[in-house]
Amino acid sequence: MGYNLLDALNVRVVGSGDRYLVLAHGFGTDQSVWQRILPLFTPSYRIILYDLVCAGSVNPDYFDFTRYTTLDPYVDDLFNILKALGVDRCAYVGHSVSAMIGILASIRRPQLFSKLILIGASPRCVFFTVELVLGILIELYGWDIKNAKLWFSRFLNDEDYHGGFEQGEIEKVFSAMEANYEAWVNGFAPLAVGADVPTAVREFSRTLFNMRPDISLFVSRTVFNSDLRGVLGLVRVPCCVIQTSRDVSVPASVADYFRTHLGGRTTVEILRTEGHLPHLTAPALLSQVIRRALSR
Repeated sequence: MGYNLLDALNVRVVGSGDRYLVLAHGFGTDQSVWQRILPLFTPSYRIILYDLVCAGSVNPDYFDFTRYTTLDPYVDDLFNILKALGVDRCAYVGHSVSAMIGILASIRRPQLFSKLILIGASPRCVFFTVELVLGILIELYGWDIKNAKLWFSRFLNDEDYHGGFEQGEIEKVFSAMEANYEAWVNGFAPLAVGADVPTAVREFSRTLFNMRPDISLFVSRTVFNSDLRGVLGLVRVPCCVIQTSRDVSVPASVADYFRTHLGGRTTVEILRTEGHLPHLTAPALLSQVIRRALSR
């Protein structure tokens, strides 16, 4: 690897409890996204925070384009962090793509996890749903909603799973992202945040802009090409799926899909708020639900 992983990924352990709790951020953010809920858990847990190698807070020289082509190397990073810290049991809270990293980790080493708490998770195409892509195209190109919808005549939907695109269609969005990253962020951030919380839009935009555009595009492609639907039944760790009442990044049907297909005991919590980043827009509400999930 050639570098100290704990230093490279800005690993921190905070709190005074006797149990470990991992907080893993999603695409486009870094560990600072948890700062609003952190104080509520430090009295009871030793909280492990780290940045994904793709985060803008990590030296981009550490991102290996030949290694991070799937989600599995991110799982390896998680295992290596826990091993270096001497952790043999923890609860895990993962947002967006980190929720799926947690699922894969629990399949490989179920004894390591007491519970998975999955926020804004989707086993297929984490953040490019129909509504979100339409919104980005309208923002970038000034299309009206009728023409934008007409352009997307075929969706990546299975019989029991809905929400996504054909590869050729999403490539047009990736091309726009590559051509003008600033415009893409300006369109993506407010749509993903969803709720009318300008400070959250600014914070999410900041961490998106911190990412090197080529890394952001590469990770987006990796996430889009990841399909974990076939392995959900292998999960044996108890799970709590947390989703907001309206999230343009994750269709409402996904929570029920998880409830039906995850192999472990699964509960679903629907937050009475909007958007893909409730830790930025509704931290008090999210903290209550996380605390309840951890107590079960």
